[in-house]
Amino acid sequence: MPLAGTGMLLTSMNIDASDEADFNRWYDREHLEERVAIEGFLEARRYVAHAANPKYLSLYSTATLEVLDSPAYRARLANQTEWSRRTMAHFKNMLRVVARITISKGTGRGAALGLVRLRPTPDNAGAWRDALQEKLAPQDREGIISMHLLETEPELSEATGDIPAVRNEGARDWFVLIDGTHVGAVSAVIAERFTGPAAAPFPLPVSVGTYNLMWDLAKSDIAHS
Repeated sequence: MPLAGTGMLLTSMNIDASDEADFNRWYDREHLEERVAIEGFLEARRYVAHAANPKYLSLYSTATLEVLDSPAYRARLANQTEWSRRTMAHFKNMLRVVARITISKGTGRGAALGLVRLRPTPDNAGAWRDALQEKLAPQDREGIISMHLLETEPELSEATGDIPAVRNEGARDWFVLIDGTHVGAVSAVIAERFTGPAAAPFPLPVSVGTYNLMWDLAKSDIAHS
C-alpha cells in the first residue's frame, strides 16, 4: 500500500495575503515537524492549489485511525504553542477531516495531487466502494502514480475549541486522492472518471481540485536530523 499507515488527517484552509508569509513560515518551521513527532504519526505533506479552493492542503498519515484520538495527540491539541494559536486564529474556511484509508493502490506518491470529494449515503456506500475499487487503478493511465480513498470518521472530524474547522454537512464525505507526476495527468483522470460521462454510478462530486506538492516530512527525517 503506497500510503503509510491506515489513518489520515486532512486539513485545508485559506489565509489572507497579509498573514500568508507568517503562515507558511509556521508550517515549514514548526507545525509539520511538531505533528509528525507525535507518537503514531508517520509522515506529512503540504500542498498549494493549482486549481482548488481552499488554497492550502495538508495530509498527515498515521499508523492507525486510533492515533488521531490518542492521548498523545489530544495532549498536543490541548497545548498549542503561542505561534500555533496566533496562526490558527487567521485560518479561513478551514476543513478538518479524520479518515480511514480504505483503498490505496499504486507505488509511491507524486508531485501533483487531485482531490475529489464525494458524498455517499448509507444506501449507496457499499456500491460506491465497489465501483471505486475499479476506478482507482493507477496503472491504467500514464503519469498517475497512486490512487486512494479516504472514508471520513464523523465523530473525529468536527471542530473543537482548539481547532477552528468548519462544521459542515459533509462530515461523512469521502475523499479520493490521485497522486501524479504532473497536474495535467491528474486533471485528465478527474475529468474522465469523476466529472465526465464515465463517472457513473457517481453523481457530480461535491468538489474537485488539483494541488502541487510543496514538501513532505517523514518520521525518519526527524530521527536523522
